[in-house]
Amino acid sequence: MSASGGVSGAPTAAGRPVRVDLRSDTVSRPTPAMRDAMARAPVGDDVYGDDPSVRRLEERTAALLGKETAVFTPTGTMSNQIAIRCHVEPGDLVLAEARAHAYLVESGGPAALSGATILGLPGIRGAFDPGQVRSAVSPPHRLVPGACHPPPRLLLAENTHNGAGGAVWPLRKLVEAAGTARELGLASHLDGARLWHATAATGIPEREYAAPFDTVSVCFSKALGAPMGSCLAGDRASIGRARRFRQMFGGGFRQAGIVAAGALHALENHRDRLPEDHRRARRLAEGLAGMPGLVLDPASVETNIVRFGLEGVNAFRLAEELLEREVAVLPGGPAAMRVIPHLQIGDDDVDYALAAFGEALDALRAVASAPAGVPAG
Repeated sequence: MSASGGVSGAPTAAGRPVRVDLRSDTVSRPTPAMRDAMARAPVGDDVYGDDPSVRRLEERTAALLGKETAVFTPTGTMSNQIAIRCHVEPGDLVLAEARAHAYLVESGGPAALSGATILGLPGIRGAFDPGQVRSAVSPPHRLVPGACHPPPRLLLAENTHNGAGGAVWPLRKLVEAAGTARELGLASHLDGARLWHATAATGIPEREYAAPFDTVSVCFSKALGAPMGSCLAGDRASIGRARRFRQMFGGGFRQAGIVAAGALHALENHRDRLPEDHRRARRLAEGLAGMPGLVLDPASVETNIVRFGLEGVNAFRLAEELLEREVAVLPGGPAAMRVIPHLQIGDDDVDYALAAFGEALDALRAVASAPAGVPAG
C-alpha cells in the first residue's frame, strides 16, 4: 500500500483519487503522534499572549534561529508579507531575486499590503551577488532628480529557493549579500520557508543562515509536515511591530495552541528525517532524466524539489495522464513541471510514480503518432 493513499479518506486532486501526491510538501498530513500532541495541547487566547503552546513554539523557533523572539503566523505568505511591511513604507523599493516566492507567488502582496516596489534581480540558482545589490542601490547621477526614484529599503533573500528547484544559497554568498545591504542602509529579510532543508543538506545550523538578517520567516507546514503555521523571528522591536501587522492583516489567533503544538511536534521530531526527502528527490530526478521528452539534470537537485522542463510534451496533458494513474504533480506552465517528496512519500511511492510517468509518456506518444481520425491503441 502506498504511503500516501490506498485507504478510505485518501487524498484527492481535482476531485480524483490520488495514490502518490507530489504537487508540494504542503500536501503532507499530520502523523498520529502529531495529532495526539495537538489534542493534548494547553491553550489560551494568543491575541492576549495567553497561549502557552504558542509561546513555547515561538521561544523554540527564536532559539533555533538565534533571534531574540518570534511571532506565530497562520501562513508563510503572511509571515513574509508582515516582514516586508515592518521594513518598508508605501513607495519604497525592495530588492529580491527575480523568481522569489514573496515577489511572484504571494498574490501581489508587497504592492497590495505594503505599497512596495519590487526590483527583481537576475539570480543564478536563486542567488544574486553583492555587486548586483550595490548597483541597484547606487545613488542616481547628480543630473537626475533623486526624488524620482523609489528609495531602496529592504533586501529579501530566499533559502532554499523554490523557483530555482530547492537550491541552497551558499552561506558565504548569503552573508556577503546581506552585509552589502546593511552597509548601504537597507534592512534584510530571509524567506526561510524551507530553511530546514538547507540545514539538512549542508549541516550548517539554521542560526548561521539567519544571522545576517534582521528578520527570518520559517514554515512548519511544508518541510516539517505540520497542518499549518509559520514563525517570523527577529529582535524584540521588529517582532513587536510585526504583531501589530499580524493583527491588521487578520492573522490574530485565539486558541492557537492546538495548531502550535502540531508545529512544535514537527519542529522537534521531523527535522532529522529531511535527508530522506532529499534522497527520494534524487531518485525521482535520476529516473525522470532518462525519460524521452523530460529535460532534467539530476545533479541540480540539492534538496526536496525537482523541477524539470518538457520538450514535445505538454505539461498539462502529462499531468492529466498522471492523474489517471493516481499520481498528482504540479505543472509550471505548458513546458515545465515539479515534483516534491515529503513526509508521506516512501520508496514504494517513488517507484510507483516513476512507472506512472513512463506509462503516461507512452500514452501521449501513442496519441501523437496515431493517424488522424484513428483512436490510439
